[in-house]
Amino acid sequence: MSTPPLQGKRALVTGASGALGAAIARRLSAQGAHLLLHANGNANAVQTLAEELKAAGGSAETMVFDLTSDEATAAAVAQMLAGGAVQIVVNNAGIHDDAVFPGMRAAQWHRVIDVSLHGFFRVTQPLMLPMLRTRWGRVINISSVAALSGNRGQVNYSAAKGAINSATKSLSQEVASRGVTVNAIAPGIIASPMADGSFDKATIEQIVPAKRAGTPEEVAALAGFLASPEAGYITGQVISVNGGLY
Repeated sequence: MSTPPLQGKRALVTGASGALGAAIARRLSAQGAHLLLHANGNANAVQTLAEELKAAGGSAETMVFDLTSDEATAAAVAQMLAGGAVQIVVNNAGIHDDAVFPGMRAAQWHRVIDVSLHGFFRVTQPLMLPMLRTRWGRVINISSVAALSGNRGQVNYSAAKGAINSATKSLSQEVASRGVTVNAIAPGIIASPMADGSFDKATIEQIVPAKRAGTPEEVAALAGFLASPEAGYITGQVISVNGGLY
């Protein structure tokens, strides 16, 4: 029996309480990683997911903290590092708070930026040096089609994810020589409670060439590949999973 490709690797998935984060966690667990499952407001969901992964023969623990808090995130990161370097970081946490820009409140702008962009910094930056010392690592940032083609009512979200794309490219250049890759995945319309409330079947068939929404598992498949040893020469890329949306 062959050894799973991520056996012995510790993997953090932020926003693991949502459909996409959970699918990515399941994929990495199936590949042998020990999962650190983050949530903020839905601790029960990640606890249930951790139990599911362990029942399937995997290994997982939960990390409940607020990504918008410097203090809470620093304490959580210290707790993670007490168990060893985290070699796979999936920055999946993000929120929508949509409004047309002329009517957007400052609080809407700042909170979306704070979770997606500042949260990326708060988690990833302190994990980098321990990762680099192992000379192997994977950072996978979940972006969005909105960052590439724009979307009305999402100037804040597009700005946050566009900044993540740029950070992905710059960070990849800094760490490539130490065996660490940094890539972003830009999903299009992915079936989830959030998307189901925004796009009906007729709209999806009209705007998506593939005539359907994607699944969380299809995004997770790419995340699993990018986390694997086989993807060691792929870095600095923003890869779309969008059914040909643009």
